Amino acid sequence: MTVDILFPYYGDVELMKQAVRSVIGQSNPDWRLIVVDDGYPDESIPGWFASLNDERITYMRNEKNLGANGNYRKCLTFVENELVTVMGADDVMLPNYVQWLVDAAAAHPQASVFQPGVVVIDEHNAASNTLVEKTKAFYRPNHSTLLQGEDLALSLLRGNWFYFPSLGWRADAITQTGFRQGLNVVQDMALVLDIAMNGGALFYDKTLAFMYRRHGGSDSSWRALEGTRFDEERTYFTTIAAELEALRWKKAAKAARIRFSSRAHALTLLPKAALAKKWRGVKNLAVHVVK
Repeated sequence: MTVDILFPYYGDVELMKQAVRSVIGQSNPDWRLIVVDDGYPDESIPGWFASLNDERITYMRNEKNLGANGNYRKCLTFVENELVTVMGADDVMLPNYVQWLVDAAAAHPQASVFQPGVVVIDEHNAASNTLVEKTKAFYRPNHSTLLQGEDLALSLLRGNWFYFPSLGWRADAITQTGFRQGLNVVQDMALVLDIAMNGGALFYDKTLAFMYRRHGGSDSSWRALEGTRFDEERTYFTTIAAELEALRWKKAAKAARIRFSSRAHALTLLPKAALAKKWRGVKNLAVHVVK
């Protein structure tokens, strides 16, 4: 079964090449890689992809920058096969990832989303275990399991423990649901919760198959330090709490209103923002913690 690997790209060129090479090195060669370059300013990139001379790889460059949400939405229009992943442009697939996804989908036909075990690395490819990772590990299931309905929503709202670029998807679930417009930070959680609210299930498997990169230079990291990402989070959690109430998922709605892990994340960033003298960020973070 062919796996469509969507690859919205804008960022570090060398890390992007490492990510692409990890796809090429898959033990199961039955995949398509669709790279959508959102106009990163490096003219060597098209030539590098051409030099790979691999018919499984499609590279295209947007004429104008669409932003994270727009580029992710564009990527979904290129899905052709039953299984899909939306890979981060600086992450690394372990050699077993494609085969793992094919096997997991076959073994769990009731699941729409698939989360493998993940190793977190930094920009230097060293293992990373930040407070964020420790928090995710606390809330993540301690064994392979299938989650759905309010149980899935509640679990994610309490700890946001999944790693979006590592997720595998059934094509009908991700394309029919799609990314909510206007979200650039929490679009990943919104997508999974929308699938859960529409009856979809997530299978979590502890089998290691992916390396997720966390580093200070990422778009989400800078948004976090400035505090601006939390404006979007706060608005989203207010919206989703009302939608969950309408479904009578009261526990999940309460978790969305409390948004404990989001507040805690902002609190941990306050000292770092102060040391960097990002005073607007300090104010935004403090507001998010208490509001």
